[in-house]
Amino acid sequence: MRGPGQAPRGRRPGGRQGAVFYRVVDLPAFSLYVAWFAQRGSPHAAARPTTIRQRFTSVAEKLRGAEIFVRALEDEGVEFVFGYPGGAVLHIYDALGQQEAVKHILVRHEQGATHAADGYARATGKPGVVLVTSGPGATNAITGIATAYMDSIPMVVFTGQVPTHLIGNDAFQEVDSIGITRPCVKHNFMVESVEDLATTIKKAFYIATTGRPGPVVVDIPKDVTANVTEYAYPETIEMRSYKPTTKGHSGQIKRAAKLIMSARQPMLYSGGGAILGNASEELTSFARALGFPITNTLMGLGAYPATDPQFVGMLGMHGTYEANMAMHHCDVLVAIGARFDDRVTGDLPKFCPNARIVHIDVDPSSIAKNVPVEVPIVGEVRGVLQELIKLIAAADFKPVDAATDPWWAQIREWKKIDCLRYDKESDLIKPQGVVEALYQATGGDAYVTSDVGQHQMWAAQYYHFDKPRRWINSGGLGTMGFGLPAAMGVQLGFPDATVACVTGEASLVMCIQELSTCLQYGLPVKVVNLNNRYMGMVRQWQEFFYDRRYSHSYMDALPDFVRLAESFGHVGMRIEKPGDVEGALRDALAMKDRLVLMDFVTDQTENVYPMIAAGKGHHEMQLAPGQDSGAENRELA
Repeated sequence: MRGPGQAPRGRRPGGRQGAVFYRVVDLPAFSLYVAWFAQRGSPHAAARPTTIRQRFTSVAEKLRGAEIFVRALEDEGVEFVFGYPGGAVLHIYDALGQQEAVKHILVRHEQGATHAADGYARATGKPGVVLVTSGPGATNAITGIATAYMDSIPMVVFTGQVPTHLIGNDAFQEVDSIGITRPCVKHNFMVESVEDLATTIKKAFYIATTGRPGPVVVDIPKDVTANVTEYAYPETIEMRSYKPTTKGHSGQIKRAAKLIMSARQPMLYSGGGAILGNASEELTSFARALGFPITNTLMGLGAYPATDPQFVGMLGMHGTYEANMAMHHCDVLVAIGARFDDRVTGDLPKFCPNARIVHIDVDPSSIAKNVPVEVPIVGEVRGVLQELIKLIAAADFKPVDAATDPWWAQIREWKKIDCLRYDKESDLIKPQGVVEALYQATGGDAYVTSDVGQHQMWAAQYYHFDKPRRWINSGGLGTMGFGLPAAMGVQLGFPDATVACVTGEASLVMCIQELSTCLQYGLPVKVVNLNNRYMGMVRQWQEFFYDRRYSHSYMDALPDFVRLAESFGHVGMRIEKPGDVEGALRDALAMKDRLVLMDFVTDQTENVYPMIAAGKGHHEMQLAPGQDSGAENRELA
């Protein structure tokens, strides 16, 4: 626990320390409470109240700020809070410990709390909730907050703060949480009075989950959690300064439909916004109504079924040859819940040189930010797609059209390159083969988290996601150490599901302490460690662009991961031969109640292909040695 330090002097009324509860009560009510408190330890006591509502509202209407905090989370429908206690939030932890409706998950580091809440949010669609103390508690959470911000993940992070009268005095464990988090949050609040606490919490959840989602930080001074006021949690909230656009402009939607149906070399490109907007069903119906090829970004995998014949694979820096070539040569591009980031576009002047672009996104700041578009549509993706589907049906548009036959024929030629093939006869374990074996062993039905690096790209390429919210990774910030704590959050959200964390030895050790959290809460995550002793993506870039000068990318000293897993109370396996891969996965998956860490010793020289180097366009991909695009890599008329 973070040290609470010395009790500050000059506390406001109601802010003193030591008592269990701070409330204004009449004598009869107080007598009832004392009677209940006296019986609490008795073996004959009545059933313990499990919620703040049961505990307090039957006694008095006024609550301490800490109790208001917990009651507000309960009324908001929060299931889990991921956190780590400390002095500034001890009143809140005292209240949390006296109820059971809101479950607290004690992580081993605040970064783990934010990543776990992030993984929970991505998988369930519900906002993740974090509670940390002031000072280092808040600063340790920054990486996870920024990770969620870059990927537009709904999260509410509560940070403790020193008492209000000490703010600005360089008090023990004081940091400017508002200033520090401003660049990496959707919004942040400082709660200055207990009377504002419940409404501020409601605003935080509203902002985090509407429009383009994102993390919201609420900084709560310690005296606010000790002071007393009446509790009233608003059912709804309205903010004059924040009114996200939800419905797309009908005229723009009609323009888009007309342009889409005129395409001869069309391409659908969907991103994480289609998943965040719960629009996967509409996206699938839209694509099938048109019969157009479709690609997903790294963040959009699962929005459209990867095993569907219209799906041409992931696009971008490590996307498939056919997806990237189709992007480069398309004449109409429909971007759905995507933001045209640099890993997708490659060199911007070379991006989709002949395409007329329709861009659908709930965030107006994302439209035309990187790429000019002909038909911008601001609105929730799901609703816009529903309107487009109606217009296409009304026009009696046929998905099989002779005008697009040559385009599909060209795409089939590009697919013949087989850009994802690798050496399956090697005496060394190929990391691609491990991911393929994981896909087969789980029937494609697992939740898969990843860290960042080569293993992340191989997981995206070789595990075929047919459902949304199954692929959990840090795309925008690229945060190593994300995978294991994110898997914890996913497993808590879906306790009966298979959750696999695909990681590498460099990423895994960054949040390895969360193996302890997994043991405490019985989380049977399956950790797939692709161990090549290198920071693999760093080594790959050093090979390609730094004349094989492998500066500080090799891990000279690594733990024995089997013994390490066992020391945390889990099962460890070390797999060194290709013939043992499938059996190890099968045995690990059979252990439904245990975390299993599988340490696969993989080929150190394996690289991720295809690859678009910096300054190159989609049509300038680097393929694996022995693969040649040949005549297929040509400009179309």
